Amino acid sequence: MKPNALTLKPGAMTLTELRAVWSAAGPLALAAEAYPIIEASAAAVRAIVAKGDAAYGINTGFGLLAKTRIPDDKLEQLQRNLILSHSVGTGDLLSDSVCRLILLMKIGSLARGYSGVRPLIIDTLIALYNAGIMPAIPAKGSVGASGDLAPLSHMTLAMLGVGDVRVNGEIMPAADALKAANIAPVVLAAKEGLALINGTQVSTALALHGLFMAERLLEAGMVSGALSLDAAKGSDSPFDARVHEVRGQPGQIAAASIYRQLVSNSAIRASHLVGDERVQDPYCLRCQPQVMGACWDIIGNAARTLLIEANAVTDNPLLFKDGELSVVVSGGNFHAEPVAFAADTLALAIAEIGAISERRIALLIDATLSGLPPFLVRDPGVNSGFMIAHVTAAALASENKSLAHPGSVDSIPTSANQEDHVSMATYAARRLDDMAHNTAVIIGIELLAAAQGIDFHRPLKTSPHLEHVHAQLRQKVPFFDADRFFAPDIEAAKGMVMRGELSASCQSLFTPLHP
Repeated sequence: MKPNALTLKPGAMTLTELRAVWSAAGPLALAAEAYPIIEASAAAVRAIVAKGDAAYGINTGFGLLAKTRIPDDKLEQLQRNLILSHSVGTGDLLSDSVCRLILLMKIGSLARGYSGVRPLIIDTLIALYNAGIMPAIPAKGSVGASGDLAPLSHMTLAMLGVGDVRVNGEIMPAADALKAANIAPVVLAAKEGLALINGTQVSTALALHGLFMAERLLEAGMVSGALSLDAAKGSDSPFDARVHEVRGQPGQIAAASIYRQLVSNSAIRASHLVGDERVQDPYCLRCQPQVMGACWDIIGNAARTLLIEANAVTDNPLLFKDGELSVVVSGGNFHAEPVAFAADTLALAIAEIGAISERRIALLIDATLSGLPPFLVRDPGVNSGFMIAHVTAAALASENKSLAHPGSVDSIPTSANQEDHVSMATYAARRLDDMAHNTAVIIGIELLAAAQGIDFHRPLKTSPHLEHVHAQLRQKVPFFDADRFFAPDIEAAKGMVMRGELSASCQSLFTPLHP
C-alpha cells in the first residue's frame, strides 16, 4: 500500500503526520496559501539589502563576526561560504526516516514566512524530498544551540549540488542525483544560508525518532509483561481499577486498564485463583501499572513538547511586520533546551521499560520464584537454557543506565564564547536510538522467556490477546526444547518489538498513547 500524500500546512503539523513521514516516504506538497507569505518575507530581505542598513545575517558576518559589514556584491558568496565552512559533521549518516523528518520540519519552519527565504528554496527542499534524495548528514557535530549548524549545513549542501546524498540506500554525488531528478542546484541569496542552517530540526527529528520508538517499546513492554505475569502464575489483582483511581496518576490508570484487558479470560489465571499460597508478587509483576504508567506520562509530555517544536520557527534573525515596515529581530529560538529536556525524559522512560523487563526475565529463569523449570529448559545442567540470554539483557539494561544520564545538564562554550551556553540536545536525542535498540533486545528476550513459560503450562491457555502474541512468536521461533544457536531467536523477537508487532492485534487498547 502506497503512503498517503501529505499537504503540509505550516505551523499545523500533527504527530500522526510526523509518524507517517517517519515510517515511510510519500508525496509531499506545501499548502498553496503559504506561498504569498513566503514571497512577502523574501521581498522584505531584498528591501533591506537595497536600503543598505546593516542587518545581522543578511549583510554582516556571523557569530562573533556580526559587526563585519559585507558588501552587496559578496552576499551570495557569504551564504555559500557559510554552508561550506559549517559542513564539518562526522560519524555515521542519519537514517532516511530521520532525514525525511528534518526536511519536512525545515520546509514547515521556513514556510511560515519569518525567515526571508525565496519560494525557490522551499520548492527545492520539497523536490529533494519527493525524489527520495536524502542529504548525507553525519550524526555528530552539533551542540544544540545556534541551531544544528553542522548537520543542517550538510543538508543544505545537497541543494547546492555539493558533497554526497543517499538515494534508495546508495551513496552518490549530490550533483549527479540532482541532475538525474532534473533539480537545478540553488544559488543562495542574502540570509538564505543562515535561515537553512539555524534551527532545531535535526535534534527534533532525532528526538521524534526516539519518541516513536519509545511508544513502541512501551506497548511491547506491557504486552510482554502481561505474558510474563501469566507465565509466572502471577495475580491480576494489583490491576484492580480502584487501586489506581485512588492514586490518580493518569498514565497509571490507563496502563492498569490495558493490563486488565490483556490478561482477561486467561485459563492459566483461573487455574490458581484458589489455593495459591503466594500473598504478593514481586514488584516487576505487581507494580507494572505504576512503572509503565509513569513512563506513559513522561512520553506524553515529551510528545507535546516535540510537536510544538516540530511546528516552530527556530532560526535567527527573524523578520516581523511593524506597521508597513519589516524589522529584523535577533533572538535565540535556535537554543534547543526544550528538545534536550524532552529527549532526557524519553531516555528515562526507555531505560525503565528495559530495566523492569530485565527483572521479569530474572524472575522467570529462577525456579524458586517462577515455579518453572530452572532457566526455562528441560534437563537443566545439560542445557543452559535462558541463563546467558538473561546476562545479555542485564548487560544492556546496565548500559542504558549510563546512557540515560541527562545530556541537558552539560554545556560547553563555542564560537569564542559568543555561544556560551548550549543545550546538547542533538546528542541527548541521538543516543535514544542506541537505548531503544538495547531495550528492544531486552523485551525480545522477555518475550521468548514468557512464551516458554506459557508452553510449560499447556494444555492451559493464556488470554485471547496473549495467545495471539504467542502464536505470532511461534511462527518465527520454535519452543526451546534444548540448547541451540540462540542469537537468531533473539534477533527475531527483537524485530517484532521494533516493528510494533506485539501490540498490532490489540492496537485499539493503546490508542490513548498516541496523541
